[in-house]
Amino acid sequence: MQATAYTYDPESRTGQVLLDDGTPVPFDAAAFDAGGLRLLRPGQRVRIETEAGTEGEADGEAGAGGGTRGAGLRITLVTLQTF
Repeated sequence: MQATAYTYDPESRTGQVLLDDGTPVPFDAAAFDAGGLRLLRPGQRVRIETEAGTEGEADGEAGAGGGTRGAGLRITLVTLQTF
């Protein structure tokens, strides 16, 4: 899945990406480390791998129209998108 880097803290190696629908989804240091990156800049296109997380783990609340796409996702890998 593709996303755009939104925030990144180099000290904790955590941050958020924006899905293409604008939903922010957080990632932890383990997901960042799995991608082999050294730095991430806001606006960079990234490739992410996800798995279903526990309820309330990801930012976003389900709405009346079926929910937020990023809710319940846990990012397991963040790496640069290459063509």
